[in-house]
Amino acid sequence: MPETVAYTLIDTRHERHEIPDAEQVAPGLFLYRLPEEMSPENPCRWRIGHHSGRSIADSMCRENGIRGAELLATLADWTQAVATLQASIDRSELFSKLSFVDCVAPGSERMRGDVSNNGRYTDNDIREAAAEYKADGYNALEVLIAMAHSVPWMGLDTDEFNEAHNRIVQLSGAN
Repeated sequence: MPETVAYTLIDTRHERHEIPDAEQVAPGLFLYRLPEEMSPENPCRWRIGHHSGRSIADSMCRENGIRGAELLATLADWTQAVATLQASIDRSELFSKLSFVDCVAPGSERMRGDVSNNGRYTDNDIREAAAEYKADGYNALEVLIAMAHSVPWMGLDTDEFNEAHNRIVQLSGAN
């Protein structure tokens, strides 16, 4: 894991949220997981933030957030002030480019209910999913498809997702 730093997020109501474990991905750009109490209906729990505390983009999983921040680093000098960046960057072009690395505008994705644990799972989540898929008679491919579109699995990085899938397939007896 990369080194983490403290980061102060400033939300749309100008409230401050202290993030103890943000990653500085590039100069002026930070990646962090949204606090559970913040936007619990947003399944994209990873946010790219500017050093000012302002939000730039969201992503479903950490690895896409890193790719997004690395892409952003090639487009501008993010150590500049927000007003300078806003004057020089075309927002629609920016999000068009970010869409290629699965990043979206902050808070633009919504799901019903509290999905703040997307991308985090427990052994109990594994057991429950395995029992459900076993009862439904799913094969390994059907388990993969179902997981890819449901909380908490869709928010996992590739290796974590594959590990969870393999454990569920094994416990459910899927082929």
